[in-house]
Amino acid sequence: MDDLFLAAVFFVATHLGIAGTPLRGALVDKLGANGYRAVFSVIALVALVWLIRAYDQAPFLELWEPAAPLRLLAVLLMPFAFLLLVCAFTAPNPTAAGQQPDIYAAEPVQGIQRITRHPLLWAVILWGSLHILATGHLAAVILFGSLVLTAALGSTMIDRRHIQDSQPGWGVFFQRSSNLPFLAILQGRQKLAPAEIGWLRTTGALALYGLVLFAHSFLFGPRPVG
Repeated sequence: MDDLFLAAVFFVATHLGIAGTPLRGALVDKLGANGYRAVFSVIALVALVWLIRAYDQAPFLELWEPAAPLRLLAVLLMPFAFLLLVCAFTAPNPTAAGQQPDIYAAEPVQGIQRITRHPLLWAVILWGSLHILATGHLAAVILFGSLVLTAALGSTMIDRRHIQDSQPGWGVFFQRSSNLPFLAILQGRQKLAPAEIGWLRTTGALALYGLVLFAHSFLFGPRPVG
């Protein structure tokens, strides 16, 4: 378990301690934007591989026995995590690395961005949180907890960096969107527009979810249902 804990600390520290601090700016100045992304990608991959390998080798220490409602909740909510994931990679995403808001767009916030401006990170937060509830053992709490913590703090750090940069377009984008899913809609700053997400992305997310659900026991061991 010690190796898993160290791997989790390394994963969180390398993401938040580099990407979320002035060190990022210093590395970008020294290596250039592309050079920084290349170096950080290697570090992130090493951290992720170490985390997964340590999890596979960690002992099973049960903290609670997941009740059937918790497992059912995970099964029912996971499709939304897949929708966030699919939209993050198939639609314009100003908060992703190297992207910016379209300052000439009539509507600067569209599609999944109306729900949250960080769809990828919230996919990780939702996925990790549901897996913690549905597994109930210490190794899972450390693994998924480190991912959830990194994504949650990372989203606020990304927002803070863009606010400090004061680049064109970000002010309107932040005013019309929210980090927390659905908050801007509940506050009346935004509206839900399912048509902008589209049936193709929705169908793709459901198909991907169905595939992972079917293959889960073969790929990861535990059966989500049954």
